[in-house]
Amino acid sequence: MPAHASQDRQSLNYIVRSGIAGGIAGCVAKTVVAPLDRVKILFQASNPDFQKYAGTWSGTFRAVSQIYGENGVRGLLQGHSATLLRIFPYAAIKFMAYDQLEHLLMPTRESQTNVRRFTAGALSGITSVFFTYPLELIRVRMAFSTRNASHSADAYHRPSFLSAMRHIYREGAPSSSASSSAPQATQPAIFTRFPILKFYRGFTVTVIGIIPYAGTSFLAWGYLRSWLLPPSVAAKGHKSTPLADLSFGAVSGALAQTVSYPFEVVRRRMQVGGITRPDRWLRWDETVRGIWSTRGWRGFYVGLSIGYLKVVPMTAVSYAVWQWQRRILGL
Repeated sequence: MPAHASQDRQSLNYIVRSGIAGGIAGCVAKTVVAPLDRVKILFQASNPDFQKYAGTWSGTFRAVSQIYGENGVRGLLQGHSATLLRIFPYAAIKFMAYDQLEHLLMPTRESQTNVRRFTAGALSGITSVFFTYPLELIRVRMAFSTRNASHSADAYHRPSFLSAMRHIYREGAPSSSASSSAPQATQPAIFTRFPILKFYRGFTVTVIGIIPYAGTSFLAWGYLRSWLLPPSVAAKGHKSTPLADLSFGAVSGALAQTVSYPFEVVRRRMQVGGITRPDRWLRWDETVRGIWSTRGWRGFYVGLSIGYLKVVPMTAVSYAVWQWQRRILGL
């Protein structure tokens, strides 16, 4: 790598362009799979209206049909506004951080190892999650809401970004039932003193889950490019074809999803915990026990088929658009 390229990668101009490329890639990829993303959240969080569809490919499409029949296209995109608000900074930080970590840990082709690829991917994922997690929680709450689950006799109204944010901020207030036991009585006091914690339900298991997900994804991406692209091409920094980028991204997404999916199921359950148990903070260990007691090991893989259906094209598009943007922006 030339000396000026090494210097450029540390410049603010390069960092900003790298972030823009990643942010656009994330938004395009998420928009492509937005309807499937909502159905997957409903399955993972055990929404009572859609449990009858969980576990089969045909159920996925019947769930999409029901949502479309009740609320039209807007129902399929419910929560997508929060998704875009979250995914642009999330993807921007993730790809930007990976660019910098790749340069730091693997400045030359000879220094590229699978351990370093995994480490760079995991650290970039943790960094992006830390800064954008509250937006992810709001998005999940918006997508989880359905007509019957609202428990209201009034006409159903799709939650807006601001209404979901207000609801999360206000939930967990002390009640007479909560005061019946000491552990439950102390939890609302924590939420009252530190309301920001309400926006971090499920954060610990998210961080644990992002390590294998982002690490495996970037590991597979880097390994496939190193293995299948000619060394002379990669050494010059020339990017592969869009078809190759899509293929590498699809394989990376499938592997990452398989490794990290149980963590994602636990995370979804904890994120909607403010709806099912607004008086207390659900711990990840009790969430795991709850899933195991109701559905056994299969409970940790509910919605995995739709996960593949969503993640594989999403990751493929994300990596392909990222590389396309890098070419356009001269990275």
